[in-house]
Amino acid sequence: MAKKIIIGSRGSELALWQANFIKKELLKTGNRIEVKIIKTKGDLQPEQRFSAIEGQGFFTKEIEEALLNKEIDLAVHSYKDLPTTPVKGLKVGAVSYREDPSELLLINKDSVDETMKFAIKKKAVIGTSAARRNVQIKAFRPDVEIKELRGNVQTRLKKLQDKKYDAIFLASAAAERLGLDVSGFHSFKFAPHELVPAPAQGVLALQIREGDADLQQCLDKINHPEVQETVFAERKIFGMFQGGCNLPLGVYCEKHSDEFDKPFFKIFAAYSRDVNSYPRYFYFQTAMPQGWEQKVCEKINSRKSASVFITRDIRENDFFSRSLIANGYTVSGRAFIEFKPIPFGKLPAAEWLFFSSKHAVTYFFDQKPEIGNIRIGAIAKSTAEAIRTFGRRADFIGVSTDTRLVGKQFANLVKSGQALFPQAKESMRTIQQQFVNKTQVIDLPVYETIHKPVEGIPESDIMLFTSPSNVEAFLEKKKLKKEQKIIAMGNATAHALKMANHPSVFLVPSFDEIGLLQAVYSV
Repeated sequence: MAKKIIIGSRGSELALWQANFIKKELLKTGNRIEVKIIKTKGDLQPEQRFSAIEGQGFFTKEIEEALLNKEIDLAVHSYKDLPTTPVKGLKVGAVSYREDPSELLLINKDSVDETMKFAIKKKAVIGTSAARRNVQIKAFRPDVEIKELRGNVQTRLKKLQDKKYDAIFLASAAAERLGLDVSGFHSFKFAPHELVPAPAQGVLALQIREGDADLQQCLDKINHPEVQETVFAERKIFGMFQGGCNLPLGVYCEKHSDEFDKPFFKIFAAYSRDVNSYPRYFYFQTAMPQGWEQKVCEKINSRKSASVFITRDIRENDFFSRSLIANGYTVSGRAFIEFKPIPFGKLPAAEWLFFSSKHAVTYFFDQKPEIGNIRIGAIAKSTAEAIRTFGRRADFIGVSTDTRLVGKQFANLVKSGQALFPQAKESMRTIQQQFVNKTQVIDLPVYETIHKPVEGIPESDIMLFTSPSNVEAFLEKKKLKKEQKIIAMGNATAHALKMANHPSVFLVPSFDEIGLLQAVYSV
């Protein structure tokens, strides 16, 4: 006879979607399933700030008590809501697939300003109840105001529609699972390394009583062990800080395979001591996440600072410098190269434009070319942002620091069409080299690089080279000390350093300001 399984769930639309999803999965195993709604402390105090609610488990405690009392057989939780300290007598028997863990910023259309970072107007009011989101968005945009936002997904959207906020945060997973129509708002999705999500965001935890062997056997059939592996690392790190929803810590882990098909893990973290402190950003890579969590925590908890030199001119209100200075670092910088524009005439016919640097964007668009509806590619997010300042949007944005991989992805997208590459006169042409048919590639020099003097550089604990040209200009006049800590922005820059017999180079995890900071804090 088929076993009857009672699932305990909160009563929100999202919670019931989650419970009914698991119900459908378990029906496939031949069991009879019932969903029972249980109200939690978080549901009974919908407008209360998390910081004002005592204890942890705002959305889980009452469900866990029902499970222990055998009123239900299985609890379905958003795994990120589940405290990291396990309840005696209970265990997580399985986890779901992982929905997109990214954070989504929904913006009222009259609060959009495309010239501002994340396209939200100056001094906007943003709704969120998560300390983690609060500190991270304020680090990027100190001008915005954070206002407490509680309630289920539909309640939050209604408050945004009613103009009580200029923008609100939602987990992308919630929007995807509920099939929300957000076309009435402008939306901005953060990459998980950029605004680091809560541990296990996008994953469902299936909690049962210890010793329930029959139910465990059913759950084994719907479990996702590959997801278990990464979220275990995330929650282990989070648990070492002994914090709940009020802890400003984001942790995200990805599993990858190298060129020899050997697995390795990337771990990203953003941590602040409290909501009034500036976050620090970290990146770690390991082949064995088990046991690595302690090393990650030690690095995050370290309050060491250092002096940093970056091969670019320090800009006013520079996010990179602002973050480091707020955390006790000293920052100096100077570009060892400068640029001279190269005039060009009428553009050759092409279906695509591709920009491999922000400088190429500037020196191309400054000449006000007629480009019509041509599609545009960018090597990275920062280059795409530069394109946006000229009123255009990138149709393709590279997401890897391996420029060869980006080139292959772009070449596959272009197919048999023509691609025009505004570039430096002495460009390394890494992207173009990935095209099998070289006749598809049209090079367009729009600027040339000139080396500048490198005297008077301060001694620094860390040197961050932003391009191969900066490496070449530096090495023409100077030598690097063997003990010098060096960070390279991209494989080409790292290669230039290794050619100078300096093999100990830390690569940035991404071509953006967050990637630079993750490298500095983690080196």
